[in-house]
Amino acid sequence: MKMPFREILRERVLLADGAMGTELYARGFFVNRSYDELNLTAPETILRIHEQYAESGAEILTTNTFGANRILLSAFGLADRTVEINRRGVELARQAAGEAVYVAGSMGPISDKFCRGTDEQHIRDAVKEQALALIESGVDFILLETFTSLEQLEQVYQVVREVNHETPIIPSVSLHIFDEPHAISAAQLVKTVREWGSQFLGLNCGGGPPEMLEVLPLVIGEAGSDLKVSVMPNAGLPKSVEGRTLYLASPEYMAEYTRRFVQIGAAIVGGCCGTTPQMIKEMRSFLRSVQPGKTVSVTMLETRDTDQSMPPIPLEERTAFGKILGKKFAVSVELDPPKGIDAEKAVQGAKFLYEHGIDAVNIADGPRATGRMSPTALATLVKREVPIETIIHVCCRDRNLLALQMDLISANALGLQNLMLITGDPPKMGIYPDSTAVFDLDSIGLVTCTNLLNRGLDFARRPLNGQTSFVLGVGCNPGATDLEREIRRYEQKVEAGAEFVFSQPVYDNALLENFLKRTAHVRPIPFFVGILPLASYKNAEFLHNEVPGMQIPEEIRERMRLAQTRDAQRNEGMQIAAEVLREARRLPQVQGAYIFPPFGKYERIMDVLELAGV
Repeated sequence: MKMPFREILRERVLLADGAMGTELYARGFFVNRSYDELNLTAPETILRIHEQYAESGAEILTTNTFGANRILLSAFGLADRTVEINRRGVELARQAAGEAVYVAGSMGPISDKFCRGTDEQHIRDAVKEQALALIESGVDFILLETFTSLEQLEQVYQVVREVNHETPIIPSVSLHIFDEPHAISAAQLVKTVREWGSQFLGLNCGGGPPEMLEVLPLVIGEAGSDLKVSVMPNAGLPKSVEGRTLYLASPEYMAEYTRRFVQIGAAIVGGCCGTTPQMIKEMRSFLRSVQPGKTVSVTMLETRDTDQSMPPIPLEERTAFGKILGKKFAVSVELDPPKGIDAEKAVQGAKFLYEHGIDAVNIADGPRATGRMSPTALATLVKREVPIETIIHVCCRDRNLLALQMDLISANALGLQNLMLITGDPPKMGIYPDSTAVFDLDSIGLVTCTNLLNRGLDFARRPLNGQTSFVLGVGCNPGATDLEREIRRYEQKVEAGAEFVFSQPVYDNALLENFLKRTAHVRPIPFFVGILPLASYKNAEFLHNEVPGMQIPEEIRERMRLAQTRDAQRNEGMQIAAEVLREARRLPQVQGAYIFPPFGKYERIMDVLELAGV
């Protein structure tokens, strides 16, 4: 049983479906006919498109009724079938949606061409007829989409509201509304929609994800938390290929922007023209990495009210790494797990780092959702030959609740007790096209559950007949786009039991200082500043534009650009890293460094440390 639409949006972000029109065009239905009529003449095609979106993870299906009002249908001789087309459109969407997915009743604008010579009452009657047919057929909300005239949008909104005072309405404008001759500002748009009494505002069509990303922060900034914003961009800009209009954006491209939209504050994310079920599937995967589908309170059994927990083992007695936390400026270096079966290079890298005084190596768990040797296996191989502390990453992406508990208990038995608990990157649609994400927990839930193991309880609060000795680490991003959310999650991680934190790479100490200032009220734990020396200007541009969560200031990228040769760029990258580390060490909260070797070049780590005076 799904929650009421308004209620669910207070809890989490919803994923809407993608395009209907371009999907029909791709199936051979040309634009000189009524696509709305296909609800009656090709219902199996409409149903299958809805089903593909639902199978891809869409939580909102939009009815195929965008132009199904009497005025527009009259051009095809279909005015008398208006109610029938709308009712059938809802039936098909509802059939694919089942009990768990929401259905949006789509209503588009009436173009000026059809409005000319049509009196206002006739327009109001047409809107009322369509809205009544959609609402009586059982839609969860009305989506007024792709409007470029605020005047017409208000007219349609008020008529729909008169039809039914309870059904939610999302008035959604095309990005073209911000262009001339309309040239409305984000502030004007939000103010106007608020005056109508709307709790929602939508942005769709009129541009691709980059164009949407330019506008969204302005709209969210004006909307605040009381006006929920829906975002549905086109799949990039269309290209004409051999006479056909195609959208060439990849699923991963759309998915990456999905995460950015959510981080800024979008309440609903989906796609408009050119967006395919495959794109929605990838968008769903990225969305789950930001917002797992379950919380720890759901997954932990609540029927057991007896707590037979043990006091955790003192931190300094758990591991050698735990013993030095907060006692010295410690350095941990990321050790790349091999893509194949030969781990010798990684083991030798760990030996080099140990011999040069590095305190610990940390090993990622399928970084960037790639299939590599597990951190547990590599850490075990390292410990056989090198007496260096290992920190293994444990991510929520690939394991359900049961597997996470089993793997953690196994790691403890192997003496791998320094942990970095992360939500994890979502799967990429590439060489593993059928890979799916699990995300039973996010990093906050995983810290909570792992803390139970340290107290002698399993994830269901049953006695373990012993207790683990884990040292619990988490990640943070001082340069996160949605800093409020990042701070809130950091607070929750520490409250759940985190004992140290590694940050994403930092290139702007002002961002770091601001983050530490904003989290000064949180229980203090050792903070390791992330340092990643840039290898080249191209590397800096790639990290800034393509890697989620990475922000490299323009002045830093310009410094890399001005270095003329490859060697000069590499040296400049090390100088920048050393400057950041040197400045960060002056901050009392910073008690360590988390260093990423550029392209596995561990010797460069030592150069950075020497330049920084560590």
